[in-house]
Amino acid sequence: MTVTAKDIQAAAPANAPEEVVQWVAKIAEITTPESVEFSDGSQEEWDRLTSMMVKTGMLTKLNEEKRPNCFLARSLPSDVARVESRTFICSEKEEDAGPTNHWADPKEMKETLIGEKGVFRGAMKGRTMYVVPFSMGPLGGPISQLGIEITDSPYVVCSMRIMTRMGAKALDLIAEGKPWVPAVHSVGAPLEEGQEDTAWPCNDEKYITHFPEANEIWSYGSGYGGNALLGKKCFALRIASTMGRRDGWMAEHMLVLRLTEEATGNQYHVTAAFPSACGKTNLAMLQPTIEGYKVETVGDDIAWMRPGPDGRLYAINPEAGFFGVAPGTSYKTNPMAMDTARANSIFTNVALTDDGDVWWEGIDAELPDHLIDWQGNDYTPEDAKAGKKAAHPNSRFTVPASQCPIICPDWEAPQGVPIDAILFGGRRATNVPLVAEQYTPAHGVFIGANVSSEVTAAATDVKAGSLRHDPFAMLPFCGYNMADYWGHWLEMQQKLGDKFPKVYQVNWFRKDEDGKFIWPGYGDNSRVLDWIVRRASGQVDAIEGVTGLYPKFEDFNLEGTGLGKEEWDKMYTIDPEAWEAEAEDTAKYFEQFGDKVPQPILDELQALRDRIAAAKK
Repeated sequence: MTVTAKDIQAAAPANAPEEVVQWVAKIAEITTPESVEFSDGSQEEWDRLTSMMVKTGMLTKLNEEKRPNCFLARSLPSDVARVESRTFICSEKEEDAGPTNHWADPKEMKETLIGEKGVFRGAMKGRTMYVVPFSMGPLGGPISQLGIEITDSPYVVCSMRIMTRMGAKALDLIAEGKPWVPAVHSVGAPLEEGQEDTAWPCNDEKYITHFPEANEIWSYGSGYGGNALLGKKCFALRIASTMGRRDGWMAEHMLVLRLTEEATGNQYHVTAAFPSACGKTNLAMLQPTIEGYKVETVGDDIAWMRPGPDGRLYAINPEAGFFGVAPGTSYKTNPMAMDTARANSIFTNVALTDDGDVWWEGIDAELPDHLIDWQGNDYTPEDAKAGKKAAHPNSRFTVPASQCPIICPDWEAPQGVPIDAILFGGRRATNVPLVAEQYTPAHGVFIGANVSSEVTAAATDVKAGSLRHDPFAMLPFCGYNMADYWGHWLEMQQKLGDKFPKVYQVNWFRKDEDGKFIWPGYGDNSRVLDWIVRRASGQVDAIEGVTGLYPKFEDFNLEGTGLGKEEWDKMYTIDPEAWEAEAEDTAKYFEQFGDKVPQPILDELQALRDRIAAAKK
């Protein structure tokens, strides 16, 4: 038995506008679910859905004393991460997607998805269709946006409750006539009558598709993470970046933090974009090692930024939760994340201890004598010796941001917080100094466009030591042509003039001749922020370098680090020959974008070459 338009009308809450009810009926006609529920975001709904998933085996309840109201999910090995090869930008023109995105013709993709033989036809058979209204950003805020995700996964509903402002209040705003983004998701595993369900339904065939002109998202086949929680990368970055370009704002893959000078009460707000494995969450929840500063977290992953009434750039965190990578997270590396995940959380693909707690590689606890690994198998120290992982390398914790002990009091301020500085950085063992300030606004965009990390020997597709470019840490997330995106940054800079934040390049990963990290990192990164805010307030000068304006050694607080002038000089040694080769590599990277690369960016590349040539003399 499938849902009828009458059933949907009956299930719809009183505040559901007619256009929403009609859209839900249209999707139900295509996907043929057995029943429909409108999510209200209540505790009762959470309790009912989590209890149901425990019964079906999709969730395991964790030890109530150690992890109150927490659950563990195990996905299939084929469904453990974002699937970039199956992620499509379906813009009307291929050139609008650009060379770094997978493009699909929107008409052809719609045929594949919902045509006569489309994958969504009957995809929800035997399942409940959940209608999930949500707000990205504080409810009703000037930078916030609304959406509705239709899904057949209760795991997605509960995760969206943590990650967004989900439920009845979001639907109230939609009922007032506010615009909203339609997002449709199915795990792609219809159930025939009498067929037993699996603990993690999904489909080997996957489509994560975005239609920028229509602001639509359709995702099929995956039940996991950014493929299924459509408010996250799909909406908050790919669709939002195209909305921002059209409407004069910015959607960025950036953390947002507040740094307060305790003596004066002065507050500074910093955003930062790093590729994965470069310490983004650690910086968002920084514990300063120098006295006199306090850090508070606004967001750990995404920033939406819009010019405020005073002409400055204001940022919100559009998410309501953290979707963090578990392995490597510990009280040593990120105590605030550990405390945030103590309760009301969903862990996915981590290991389970015999007393009902979670474990992963790099956590503070020693490896126990016995675990259940992320695939549900027994795991002992012998397995670890054999090189097997107890937790999947991309295992996650989904936790409410409000539980973070250092959450910023203004993290939900509807107007956002004013941004003073923007940081970019990759993982670079050589050549890139600890911190450098832009020369000009266009140079700041060039720094972002040139973000790259050195490839490790573990990557099989590229030579170890070569550079993997990830402009603005947005490579998989920009919803349109990356070169046009750089152009949008230049336009925003022009619009805001000298009120646009200065850009800094940082690198925590410089190594010495013995291959050891020179900079201690973690809490000591507060020393870099200290120099940046003192620059912002005009307290210290800088010296001209090849890649930007550098701190003077005597102006930088190294007290207590054990580092002196010798180590400082190593972090600031510039090899002009290596930089010449890097400039060539950058030029080759830019070539793929053809004549779309903005002229100011090409001018900045030439300026870099001129500074390299001068350094060689």
